[in-house]
Amino acid sequence: MEKMTSYHYHGNNVSSEQEVEVFRTAASIPGRNRAVFLLMYEELLQRRLGSYEHVTSLRPLQLVSRLSLDVTIVDHAPIVGLEVLPLRNEKITAKPEVPITTAIKNENNVWKITFSPSIVQQAKISTSGILGDFVIRYDVQRDSGIGDIQVLNGHFVHYFAPKDLPVVPKNVVFVIDTSASMLGKKMRQTKDALFTILRDLRPADHFNFISFSNKIKVWQPNRLVPVTPLNVRDAKKFIYTLIPNGGTNIDGAIQTGSSLLQDYLSDPNTGPNSVSLIIFLTDGRPTIGETQSASILGNTRSAVQEKFCIFTIGIGNDVDYRLLERMALENCGMMRRISEEADASAMLKGFYNEIGTPLLSDIRINYTENSVGYVTQNLFTNYFNGSEIVVAGKLTNQSAESLHVQVTASNNDRVITLETDVPLRRLQTETEKHVKAATAAVAAGTKVLGSGVMQGLGRSVGSVAEDFVERVWGFLSVKEGLRARLRSQTSKEREDHIQQATNLSLTYHFLTPLTNMVLEKPEVLADGTMVVAAPTVRPAADEAASPGNKLPADTDDERPQKLRGQSSSLGKGERRPVKKSITISKTSADGDPHFVVEFPLSKLTVCFNINGEPGDVLRLVSDHKYSGVTVNGRLIGAPAPPGSHKKQRTYFSSITIVVDHPQRAYIEVTPKKVILDGRDRIVLPCHTTMAVDSDALSVAISGGSNVTVTVGGNISFVILLHQYKNPASYQRDHLGFYIGNSTGLSHRCHGLLGQFLHEEVGVTQLPAPGDTNPSAFLKVRDRSVPVVRKSRRIFSGKQNVDCWFARNNAEKLIAGRYEDYVMPHMFDTGDWPHGTNKA
Repeated sequence: MEKMTSYHYHGNNVSSEQEVEVFRTAASIPGRNRAVFLLMYEELLQRRLGSYEHVTSLRPLQLVSRLSLDVTIVDHAPIVGLEVLPLRNEKITAKPEVPITTAIKNENNVWKITFSPSIVQQAKISTSGILGDFVIRYDVQRDSGIGDIQVLNGHFVHYFAPKDLPVVPKNVVFVIDTSASMLGKKMRQTKDALFTILRDLRPADHFNFISFSNKIKVWQPNRLVPVTPLNVRDAKKFIYTLIPNGGTNIDGAIQTGSSLLQDYLSDPNTGPNSVSLIIFLTDGRPTIGETQSASILGNTRSAVQEKFCIFTIGIGNDVDYRLLERMALENCGMMRRISEEADASAMLKGFYNEIGTPLLSDIRINYTENSVGYVTQNLFTNYFNGSEIVVAGKLTNQSAESLHVQVTASNNDRVITLETDVPLRRLQTETEKHVKAATAAVAAGTKVLGSGVMQGLGRSVGSVAEDFVERVWGFLSVKEGLRARLRSQTSKEREDHIQQATNLSLTYHFLTPLTNMVLEKPEVLADGTMVVAAPTVRPAADEAASPGNKLPADTDDERPQKLRGQSSSLGKGERRPVKKSITISKTSADGDPHFVVEFPLSKLTVCFNINGEPGDVLRLVSDHKYSGVTVNGRLIGAPAPPGSHKKQRTYFSSITIVVDHPQRAYIEVTPKKVILDGRDRIVLPCHTTMAVDSDALSVAISGGSNVTVTVGGNISFVILLHQYKNPASYQRDHLGFYIGNSTGLSHRCHGLLGQFLHEEVGVTQLPAPGDTNPSAFLKVRDRSVPVVRKSRRIFSGKQNVDCWFARNNAEKLIAGRYEDYVMPHMFDTGDWPHGTNKA
């Protein structure tokens, strides 16, 4: 073996387990001849636990005099956290260190990793020539929000991997095979993994254990229990006492686990905001009770009723993987294979880690109606932390300037909506640029190799790169057809899915269970050169003869399209606006800060300034005792502009809204982010259009423009986001606070703005001596406040307001003194020191 070169463009993570389809080919090489074997393949990496893994198997079965592996990784987003792991091998224990001679270089986000051990260095690793898997792990830098979209040649691919979300509680039933075949190493490693998983359960989770063989044993009959130290201790005792014996009653075990979850979910005391799942582990085939796969699958569908998901794990070589695959696919889960030689304990822990942290449920991704077609799966039951959702489709409106993208999902008791308009032409240009960079990296690598044949390989890889977005769409569409084939209930449905998947496989030359790859023997010419025919992909002679209902290798890691009875029609998206129509009053505090108060009953508008100190926390609205709402704002300082009579300027750098009903929650808004902190904490970026709705509280962000907070449907505040690309010395990113709807605030409301919400005022003018203008006074309760006419700009300068201006820090206009409105901290909800706003 002379050299192996791998090139990777974008994707989401390869499994470390032995779950790949195997193909074999043989060739006779005349003595004293040199042969070069070229294998080009494409792989959509799957992101797991926050990273991708690129794996190259190095098992030449002999020591090689010149062994070299070159890997080039190119991505359109900055690559972060790249590392080479110790060689991974099931049969030998590799040293926990980076393989010797490994070199890593990065130039303009093109990463080159080389591994070229000498024959002596190979022998130190293994004399048998089985070095193991060379694993490169990395992630890409991504913005929070809608995700990352690439556009190329009339197709798009959308990568969605949110983070920094509160974890959704889960209800999990572990169903463990304890039949006689689990005796020894399998049971020992399974117990070890379960002990670790128990330690990783979260306090908000609920769980139970079922063991099955001839008999079915339930640890805690008829219930799921919360995660407490006592329950975890008792669960460990149950696991410790498991003894393998008897046969394998798969159907009975699944029915028992399903019944447990159904009863728990139907209990009125069970909160609706959680993710429910069964983790099912077996090493064999059904031998007790119902043994027919079709009946087991039908019974499982009836028991689950689309209320929860089943994740299946098979250990060893005697497992009915087709049954486990279908069981997982039909019930929104995924399947994992564990080989006889593998470390089952480590793989079970890893698998649980992938699904142990749900962040979102019921995810729906929609695109502009009539602008996209043949969109791949866009409904997903769950999103787990560190994974990635990939959707692809065709752009049917080539003249469209932008594509509207909307993502809706549930997180605990909140509904999260993200949406934005993505510029298609700019994305097309950016994607073309990155493809050229990737192709150049390939050309540079093959040039170093110096072989004309390898240069031909480089051209082939470059050709694939130029159409990679379309090929990702084709790949995902083929996988959907293969999954749908497994879920088919009639032969007509099955044949339709087979035909669709076969046609796409042939179009894109994908080797699948429905196609065969034909390699033709090379022809040797008189001058000794070889003419090699390109391999061709043809339909399989007999689809049933291919591995019966076997899916491509990574199908067991995909979520099915079905989502609780909902379906998605191909070619159509759906657009639903995030923002609700809200009328904003002029009552506000914006800019330096300039306060404006609108008195609709009096048909007057009053304005005043507050010259506070940087760091002061001002009480804007105080109604904690009644509606449960308090609003505070923190001031930040800046130098005064040249020629100004002021010594400094102040702005609101953050605004906090404290809500006490129906439960306590805090919303902190800054120009860059919104922090929603209640039972758990969620951080939302201000540059993305999105919305979060819960029982009586909603937060809607119009990307880079404003944040609307609605409480109980009858109180709303709008916070404008003022950001500068190139700020002057006297400018600071800051916020403007506007009251949208105050009907839910009580008549006892106070604060710099709140005290005026239910007031009536009047203006009187007194004649002045001589020819001077008459003096104007504002009557507020029993106070007379001298005022003058002024004009103010509000709503980011879009509207002029004529108002009566009160001087001297609103002296006499506001109750008390300015210092009475300065709070000790942003979350203070203390009462107004001089009683309520009402006499």
